[in-house]
Parts: sequence; structure tokens; C-alpha cells
Amino acid sequence: MNIGTVKEIKTHEYRVGLTPSCVRAYVARGHKVVVEKDAGRNAGFEDCEYTEAGATILSDKGKIFDDCDMIIKVKEPLAEEYSLLHQDQILYTYLHLAASRELTDAMLSRKIKGVAYETITTPTGLLPCLKPMSEIAGRLSIQEGAKYLEKPFGGRGILLGGVPGVKRGNIAILGGGVAGTNACKMAVGVGANVTILDIDSNRLAYLDDIFGTSITTLYSNDANIENVLSEADLVIGAVLIPGAQAPHLIKRWHLTNMKKGAVLVDIAVDQGGCAETTHPTTHDNPIYEIDGIVHYCVANMPGAVALSSTIALTSTTLRYGLLIAEHGLEKACRISQDIVQGVNVYKSKCVYNNVAKSLGLEYTPLDSLLN
Repeated sequence: MNIGTVKEIKTHEYRVGLTPSCVRAYVARGHKVVVEKDAGRNAGFEDCEYTEAGATILSDKGKIFDDCDMIIKVKEPLAEEYSLLHQDQILYTYLHLAASRELTDAMLSRKIKGVAYETITTPTGLLPCLKPMSEIAGRLSIQEGAKYLEKPFGGRGILLGGVPGVKRGNIAILGGGVAGTNACKMAVGVGANVTILDIDSNRLAYLDDIFGTSITTLYSNDANIENVLSEADLVIGAVLIPGAQAPHLIKRWHLTNMKKGAVLVDIAVDQGGCAETTHPTTHDNPIYEIDGIVHYCVANMPGAVALSSTIALTSTTLRYGLLIAEHGLEKACRISQDIVQGVNVYKSKCVYNNVAKSLGLEYTPLDSLLN
């Protein structure tokens, strides 16, 4: 199979879809790999490393798209890249289609086979290709939240860990999944008062066992959300429904009851955000203020730590990519149910139910198209 990876054009997105070691793995199995010139430089990988691994370097992105059967990226294509996609091409990347009808329509009209990292699911319900970025985003959320709580950025001027004789900051984490748990680790580490909410009693019991008296666990319901928001200095939105738009747990009216200068870091922004007031921002303009609440809603948080993120991401995406390259997408789906769950669009059909529901599209089971 001809495989290509290109330089990401999303603002301040420094990650890359393939590392030189990934290229080596594909080439060793007889595949051809083409890498756009300087695609990996911002993540710490030079073109010479790719060529030594067996890749061909091209500066013409359009030719890479034209010639390759599978494009491996990190982030979803932007509007200027839609025209580069061609019929029956496999696009293997984060897609987050539930948050973008425009991208979904473009992929359907061009009859793309879209495999989304974020919905590849194991039989036990794990999301192996989403997990490493959720871990990084969760940890970064506390780091970024602490920074924007500083007064020069419009925050309350709170030191989360406090000092002797001064109260510690209050952190509320909505969602106890991978991102929320990693945010919790960092929050406990800085010495803040931490409350984490989730709808799953088993998950709350697990978090209680892990963190003990270092945190407070609460069921996620309207009353508890309203109470913790009113007391929080920093709120982390870490709610996930795989492939679907995130629920808006934080309403606009909640902001008027929050402390002025409190910070909201919405990790769920890629899926539409878990606050009604969330809209995507970028690393060069990461925050905005509504009703005195500082919103940090960067849609590619892990891109800020590109080297760590790229290595973590490609370590999990490689094995599925190799399976697709070796057998083609259709046969790979017969071999791996994990990959079946990753296919969001197949040619002109939406084949992932949560995406279809979020966008009001007709859902077509993938199995019916492959048989």
C-alpha cells in the first residue's frame, strides 16, 4: 500500500502522524511511505531521519494525497485540504466528526473511508488511540489552568496549592475517565482541594480507592454540578461520549454563580465542549472571557508538547495502521472489531451511530456494506 503523511496546518499543531520508527515498520512490510517535507520537524524529527527509515520526501502535498491509498494524520483535515481527498482513500486520523457537519459532508461527498482514532474501541470498551492524548490533555489542563488563574491573564490570582496560612484552590473535574483521572493526578500533586464528578458509581469507587481522602467524589447531577461550580477556582471539563457531541453540563447561567476570575479548561472542546459557552481556541489565542469566567478551549492541547504527544500517539496507532495497510480496510475490519468501531464514514455512508445521531444523518451499519 502507498502510505502518506503530511504536515499539519492547524494553528500551532506540531505533532506528526508518523515517526521515523513508524516508517521503518511500514517499509519492512513492503509498503511505500511518502512524507511531506519538514512534516516532522516541529515534533523533533528531521527529513533525513525519515529517508534513512526508507521514506520518500516530497514537498508537493497534493501529489502525496493523489498517490497514496492511505493518509495518516494527527488532526482532521481543514477546509483547504478537502479538495485533496479522493474517492476510496483511507483517512486515518482524529476526525471528531460530531463537531463538524462541514467536514463530514466533505468526506461523504468524496466517498472517503474515514477511520477515527478516537472511536477505535477494544472489546472491553477501552479507547487505545484516544487514551494517550487524553492522558496528556488531562495533565496539561491543570498546568494551563494554574497559569491562567494568574492575575495578568484575568484569573483570580489564586495559587492552587496555597501556602501556609492561606487556603488552597478548589478544582472541580467533570468526568472521571482517562482525561479526568490524569487531571486529578496533577491536581492532587499541586496540593489543591479536588472534587471529581462522574455518573458511573463504579468509576467513582475506583477513584476513591486510588486517591483516598486526597479528593472528594460526587455523583454528577444538576445539583452537585451547580454546587461545585460555585465553589471552584478551576473547572476541568473532561466529559466524553465516544464519537458523539459532548453534553453541555455547564450552562450559561452557571457562570453568573461562579467566582469572578475562575478558569474553565474544556478538554471536550474537540467534541463540541461540555459548556454552552465553549468555542474552539488556538495556542496563540487560547482564552476568552464570558461573564467574568476565563475560558481555555484549545482544540489541540497536546500539540503544545509535540514530541511527547507524537511518540505517545504513534505508539498506539501504528499497530492498527499496519493491519489496515497489510490487508486493506475491508479485510482489516473482518480481522479486528477494534477497527470496525474506528470507521466513521465509509464511502458515501455514515457508519458510526453516535456521529449520525449528533449530526442528524442516516446511520448505515458498516457490516451491511462489507458483506
